[in-house]
Amino acid sequence: MTKRTSAKYKLDRRMGENIWGRPKSPVNKREYGPGQHGQRRKGKMSDYGIQLRAKQKLKGYYGDITEKQFKKNYIEAARMKGDTGQNLIGLLERRLDAVVYRAKFAPTIFSARQIVSHGHIYVNGVKCNIASRLVKPGDEITLGKKAQEMALVLEAQSLPERDIPDYVSPDGAAKVTYIRVPTLDEVPYPVKMEPNLVVEFYSR
Repeated sequence: MTKRTSAKYKLDRRMGENIWGRPKSPVNKREYGPGQHGQRRKGKMSDYGIQLRAKQKLKGYYGDITEKQFKKNYIEAARMKGDTGQNLIGLLERRLDAVVYRAKFAPTIFSARQIVSHGHIYVNGVKCNIASRLVKPGDEITLGKKAQEMALVLEAQSLPERDIPDYVSPDGAAKVTYIRVPTLDEVPYPVKMEPNLVVEFYSR
């Protein structure tokens, strides 16, 4: 399980954007960064800085996954046919914790990872506690009976600010089928993600 070293809302403030679209994000009130120097005037960012920021934003959105895991996804995306940026998004959206989050089984990507690692998720009827596992089109993801009554899950299912995307098909409140790997424009990001800049960052 990836260790989150900083508070999720600190990530929002560091980026200056509400990257998960949550109503409680402090960015809704304060757009400057965290810490005593957060309000200092921002200088013009270099190309490297812009690319690094795009990478940190995308990496942070998926639960601040480790650099090692994220780069592994990039290398795999570069090996695949087609656009590397689109491939990278496809791989990130196939992560089990991301699918659990998209299915509204958890209110945040961080709690989705926790639910998976605690053994509450079944893939095609088999318990799976590996959050980074890649789901394939046609796979069925089910929420365990115990988890269905958790306050965290009930909160997630009642969230009005996000809907289940078309590439995840719900079957009742506790089961979804992963239909297909989405393209960038199908993924319901609350903010603009730029995987092309991430590709440029690693291609230097």
